[in-house]
Amino acid sequence: MTPTVEHGTTAFIPLNKLKKHPKNARRTPHTEASIEAKAASIATKGILQNLVVEPETNAEGEPTGFYLVSIGEGRRQAQLLRVKRKQIKKTEPIRCVIDTANDAAEISLDENVTREDLHPADQFERFRELSEDRGWGAEEIAARFGVTTHVVKQRMRLGAVSPKLLQVYRDGELTLDQLMAFAITDDHARQEHVYENLSYNRDPSIIRRDMTKMNVAATDRRAVFVGAQAYAEVGGNIIRDLFTEDRGGFFEDPALLDGLAIEKLERIAAEVQQAEGWKWTAAYLDFPHAHGMRRAYPHPVELSEEDATAYDAAQDELERLTAESDDADIDLPPEVDARFAELEAEIERIDAKRHAYDPDEIARGGVFVVVAHDGETRIERGFIRAEDEAPEPETAEDGETIIDGVRVNGDGEIIDGDEQDGEGRDGSANEPELEEDAGDDGKPLPDSLIRDLTAHRTLGLRLALGEQPDMALIAVVHALAAQTFYRGGSTAHCLEISPTSNYLPAHADGIEDTAAAKMLNDRHAGWAADMPRDVADLWGFVAGLDHASLMALLAHCASLTVNAVKLPWEQNKRRAHETADKLATAVTLDMTAHWTPTVRAYFGRVTKAHILAAVRDALGDEAAERIADKKKVEMAEAAEQLLAGTGWLPPVLRTGRPTWLTDQQTDAFPVEAAPEAQNDDHFAIAAE
Repeated sequence: MTPTVEHGTTAFIPLNKLKKHPKNARRTPHTEASIEAKAASIATKGILQNLVVEPETNAEGEPTGFYLVSIGEGRRQAQLLRVKRKQIKKTEPIRCVIDTANDAAEISLDENVTREDLHPADQFERFRELSEDRGWGAEEIAARFGVTTHVVKQRMRLGAVSPKLLQVYRDGELTLDQLMAFAITDDHARQEHVYENLSYNRDPSIIRRDMTKMNVAATDRRAVFVGAQAYAEVGGNIIRDLFTEDRGGFFEDPALLDGLAIEKLERIAAEVQQAEGWKWTAAYLDFPHAHGMRRAYPHPVELSEEDATAYDAAQDELERLTAESDDADIDLPPEVDARFAELEAEIERIDAKRHAYDPDEIARGGVFVVVAHDGETRIERGFIRAEDEAPEPETAEDGETIIDGVRVNGDGEIIDGDEQDGEGRDGSANEPELEEDAGDDGKPLPDSLIRDLTAHRTLGLRLALGEQPDMALIAVVHALAAQTFYRGGSTAHCLEISPTSNYLPAHADGIEDTAAAKMLNDRHAGWAADMPRDVADLWGFVAGLDHASLMALLAHCASLTVNAVKLPWEQNKRRAHETADKLATAVTLDMTAHWTPTVRAYFGRVTKAHILAAVRDALGDEAAERIADKKKVEMAEAAEQLLAGTGWLPPVLRTGRPTWLTDQQTDAFPVEAAPEAQNDDHFAIAAE
């Protein structure tokens, strides 16, 4: 049956009889996303708006049996997509309105010009209402409208913004980007508070920062330590920013997060105390640097015969497997890899027994359990409170030692009470020794003479020590180690060398919780564990070290005295800072291993000009120009991402190239070149 062609009538025309009208106003094709959305909508709701068509005629003016679509070309293409997916047949009847009176070009243009799109705010609210009123999830809504689930979630989140702010958006006083920033949470009170307190700078990044100021980023060490799953299991909500990369979101309840972290730390602390027997343990989110306690370190101990045998056996098997795997030159079977891991764990377990705390130190001391900089557990042992310190021994007039009022002999044995009261062990009275008349020889030497003689001895020591460099090295290391590792060590040496160490946390907040600080602390703890318990035995320990160990101990003690901090009021230290630069060059200091330019560490604390200079320095003019128009906060964030992995450092952290370095040696020298000697190609290659 041929459909009627009378103007204004409605007809159902087979899809394969419809064509795009050559006078259609739209020259730019519909996007794939648009066709997908229309197809999904038609599949669930049918064609809600009729197509407008006119009969096609040939050159003689006779009907061809086809119809040209003046209005509704997108819907026609959506149906063709459904045919391709075998959802409908190509002969599917399409409801159309016949138009033979109007100009096709005009009505096609009119449909697109006079139509007013739904305001985005209305769209956002309607999506939210579909979810709330009909109970549809984001997946179902996405399927019915032919958009992605993520887009639906974004629109629903925007529709959940405070009605007051949505009205501000409708009035044109907020941009969509700003509204997206407010939508990071659905807390209307928080949104309105932040809006009311905005300054002239309404950059979306500023809004996001203020909206999440009370929350904790998922990258924070506390969040890493607790974990998203544990936080969510107790009802904690993680805020996800659907419009930007949020790196895991934000933990909404800092108090809950801190409580979970403390609970976990306390459980770990209890396990350590039970396993190791310390008098006390304390759990902290941050290490209490100002604790004021003395710290004891483990001391070397001999392995038991059983452990020594097991260690040798594990070491021998590991060496054999290593040699076999090197010869085989193939991927190792899983069981061999597993055996490697077992042997390495066994060796590590036995090695840990080579050092142990004195039982008395464990009985008096305690442990701090804190969250490390990387979100792992940090356990610091051996801290002795002042009230738990062993009493300092007193010396009696006869040279014997008194501890807590009890007299002990030179072997540390307690002298019984009767003996102390003047009676011997056999009950008889102690006869007082008769003083011999020593005459003038028994009188002490005059103080002035002792000063005179010891001054001459000091002069002799200075002369002799200056002629024996090896012994001078031992004496210097002894003096430094005595003051570095022992309480009261300043009186245990005769060289007037006093190491001082600038307290760096006073200049850089959080510096003691960095990876570099941990490396330094671990090195210090390693040396402390090897030190003799009594400072009186330190000379023998230092003198007995081989040359390499002696130099290593000297280097460690000297390193703790380095001070290259620049303070604005210390103008007279210019030469000291120049020396620090020379020292950095001499030790080939590479600060890229210890410091990274981030928003927090650098870009958020300098001007826009400095940020652009950094990007230009690292990546060239083109990269700097790409971010030149951004707001300060956005520019800082962009610079952090652009410079990640490039090895860029601000000039104050760069190490100059040694003057002795030849051109041929340049490639072998791993240190950042001085600003004037930098090669731009280095940064370009790194950026790639």
